[in-house]
Amino acid sequence: MAKPIVAIVGRPNVGKSTLFNKIVGQRLSIVEDTPGVTRDRIFGDAEWCGRRFSLVDTGGIEPASKDVILTQMREQAQIAIDSASAIIFVTDIRTGVTATDADVANILLKSGVPVVLCVNKCDSVGEPPAEFYEFYNLGLGDPVMVSSVHGHGTGDLLDRICDVLPDEVEEEDEGEVIKVAVIGKPNVGKSSLVNKVAGENRCIVSDIAGTTRDAVDTTIQNQHGTFTFIDTAGLRRKSKVEDAIEHYSNLRAEMAVERADVCLILIDGQVGFTEQDSKVAGIAHEAGKGCIICVNKWDAVEKDDKTMQEMRAKLEKDFSFMSYAPILFISAKTGQRLDRMFELIKRVASSNAMRVTTGTLNDILAQATARVQPPTDKGKRLKIYYMTQASTKPPTFICFCNDHELFHFSYQRYLENRIRETFGLEGTPVRMVIRERGEKD
Repeated sequence: MAKPIVAIVGRPNVGKSTLFNKIVGQRLSIVEDTPGVTRDRIFGDAEWCGRRFSLVDTGGIEPASKDVILTQMREQAQIAIDSASAIIFVTDIRTGVTATDADVANILLKSGVPVVLCVNKCDSVGEPPAEFYEFYNLGLGDPVMVSSVHGHGTGDLLDRICDVLPDEVEEEDEGEVIKVAVIGKPNVGKSSLVNKVAGENRCIVSDIAGTTRDAVDTTIQNQHGTFTFIDTAGLRRKSKVEDAIEHYSNLRAEMAVERADVCLILIDGQVGFTEQDSKVAGIAHEAGKGCIICVNKWDAVEKDDKTMQEMRAKLEKDFSFMSYAPILFISAKTGQRLDRMFELIKRVASSNAMRVTTGTLNDILAQATARVQPPTDKGKRLKIYYMTQASTKPPTFICFCNDHELFHFSYQRYLENRIRETFGLEGTPVRMVIRERGEKD
C-alpha cells in the first residue's frame, strides 16, 4: 500500500519533535529546549488502528525571518506541506495564540490540505482550561488537547488524522532497497550530494559547519535501482562536541551507520586527508559496513594529468587500514561521476551480503595451503581442518585449526586476500574468526 504522508508543522519550540517521537515510538528526532533544533524534514513510520502512514517532522516556521537557515527551514516545511496528505498544526497552550501561529494558519488554509489543530503542553487531565478556547480563532475547526511529553490526547489526535486521510492505494513492489549513509566531518558536502542525487533541495545546505543535525532519509529510484540515502551530521571528535545538540547529532550519525548497507565516506578534495577523516572511516569499518571513499569538490581542485594518481596513492596510504575500499573522485555540485558512484554502491552492497558455500570455501582453502604452507613454530605446524561462513554483512568466516596461537596474523591476511580475489569482494571488510577444534561458540 502507498503510505500517505502526515506533516507536523508549527512555529519553533512548540513540541513538534517530542510529538513526532511519541507517535513513531522511537527517538528519531532530536529534542532540546532550544528553538530551531530540527532543521531538515525527518521521516518516520507510524501506525494507528491498522492504518499506516509516514510522519514528517519539520523545522519551526517563522514566516517573517530573513535569517538564511530559518528561510531554508521555512522552505523545507513548505515542501512537507505540499507533499502531505494531512497536516498536524502544533501550537502551545502556555503561550496562547501568537501572531506567528496566525500566519502559519493562513499558510495552511491556502494549501488546501486537511489540517488537524493540536494544542500541545496540556499536561493536566480533565476539562480544558479557559485559554484552550482562543485557538478556535485560528479558523481550523475543533482543536485537540495533547501532552506530547506524557502522551495524553495523542490517541484522539491520531483518530482525527485517520478520519481525514485519503483511502489506501495499492503500490508496486519496490524490490530491494540499498541503504546508503553519507558520512564525513562537517562541511564536506554531504547534504549537497543527497540533494543532487534526489534532484531537489531535500536537505538544508549552508557554508556554516554543523547545519545538518539529524540523520535524514531520502529514497531515490533511478536506472540503477532503489536507494535510501541517509544524510548525517558531520562527525566531530568527542572533545570538539560542545553542546547536547551536537552530542545527539553525533549519536544519530553513528546510528545511521549501524542501519546502512553501504557508507559513502566523503572527503573534501580541496583540503585532502585529515585525522578526522580516518576516525569517521573507522566507525564504518568497525561496524562492518561496505565502504566507498568519495573525494568530493573535485571540480574545484586545480589539477594536471598526475593530480588524481598522486591523490589516490596518498589516500591508499592514509586509509591502509581499509585497503578494500574503492576511491572515487566526485563533485556533488556538478554531478561528476555520480553514475559510477551508483554502480559502485550496488557492487559493494552485493559484496557485503555475499554468502559462500562451505564446499567452495574449503576448495579455496586447499588451494591456498598448497600454494603457501601454513606456518610452524618450534617444530609444530599449523593445521587448518576446515573453514565455514558464519554470517554476512560483513562476510565472516570461521577457521577450525589445531592451535590458534600458530595462526599468525599474516597468514590470516593471506587467506583473506585469496577469498577476496576469488569472489571479487570489493568495498567490504572481511572478518576471520579462529577456533581450535572442539572449542565452544
